[in-house]
Amino acid sequence: MIINLLRWIAVLGLAFAAGRLITKIKMPSILGWLIVGMIFGPHAVGLLPQTVLTSVWYKTIIMWMQCAFGVMLGSELIWKKLKRSGKSLMITTLTQSLGTFAVVSLVFGIIFAFFTNVPVYLAFVFGGIALATAPAPAVSIVNEFHARGPVTDTLLPMTILDDVVGIAVFFTVNSLIARAVSGGAIPMYMIPVMIFLPILIGACVGFPTGLLLKKAKGKMKNQIVLLSGITVTIIIGWLMNTCFLSGITLNYTLMGVAFSAVFSNMITPEQLEETNNNFSPFLSVSLLAVIIDLGAPLDYHLILGAGLYTLIYIVARAFGKYFGAAIGARITHMPETVRKYLGLTLLPHSGVSLVFTGIICSTLASAPKLVQIVQGTIAAAAVINEFIAVIAAKKGFELAGEISRT
Repeated sequence: MIINLLRWIAVLGLAFAAGRLITKIKMPSILGWLIVGMIFGPHAVGLLPQTVLTSVWYKTIIMWMQCAFGVMLGSELIWKKLKRSGKSLMITTLTQSLGTFAVVSLVFGIIFAFFTNVPVYLAFVFGGIALATAPAPAVSIVNEFHARGPVTDTLLPMTILDDVVGIAVFFTVNSLIARAVSGGAIPMYMIPVMIFLPILIGACVGFPTGLLLKKAKGKMKNQIVLLSGITVTIIIGWLMNTCFLSGITLNYTLMGVAFSAVFSNMITPEQLEETNNNFSPFLSVSLLAVIIDLGAPLDYHLILGAGLYTLIYIVARAFGKYFGAAIGARITHMPETVRKYLGLTLLPHSGVSLVFTGIICSTLASAPKLVQIVQGTIAAAAVINEFIAVIAAKKGFELAGEISRT
């Protein structure tokens, strides 16, 4: 374990250095982190082998860090702000999420129905995987470039709502597909559990944390309270996963969001700003580790083997995200920059897509040919799309005038 821990720390150091280097060519650090994760992951150099990625200690650290970067997202969910834009936010989230699901499902449905012998229901698998957005890349860009403005203010809470919609749609599709192939299924009643249990866990820990933060005086006490709250949150989540929800993984980022949202609405804006400033170093390390965790499973060989399905998937998903967001923003009279550029910031996808792919492939285990289609298409798309998406997301913030072009 000690050797593997040192390997992981070495990869973190290499990624940090690569991130600093890549900023010299005006690219976000996250691109360097992803590249290092992929190069030193199990499919290339292997400094971070599969045995590390699946080890208990590693997964526990990543759970903590996923919860930690959820804290940044939750701190944006201030009730007074949401009252002003809650309706617009919800409508735009639904148009871009469900719009992406509809576009990708329709495109693949036409292809499978008229040009191949693939069952049409597999189109909904691609649609279900496509609608989710990975929040970590966008959060990393916002954090690195200190992005501020309407697009940023819309994106951060939207990634949370997008996660909720994504979970609901994907697991509904997964259950229906399981019935179609007569395999095992996650019961339908588990879908609301997977959505609301992480929120409940985070909120239950967030309330006493808020009370303690009100009384905590000084940077050290403030940090101890916040870090303890995150730790208690993931311990409860882990216990629920291990003891009551075997085979189902709760969303630790969503726990962090709920945890942070509760205490952020309990303390003053000045206390919240101080808490976020104190937490900034931990957030930076958490983002670095989570992005490496996204990059490590990506197999660069898949770029060479990418086929027509991969290209169609990337283009259809981008179309759905961009125009779905634009339509929702126009309907709800959001600012012009949100209409034009929000969709670009919603393109990052890989971590979520790989998790969903693993789940659906288990469901399709009795149909190995379909598993091969899904795995090949999504894995290759994850590698290609993530690099395109990071560049597009940064460009979206730039065009919106929310970060400097210099």
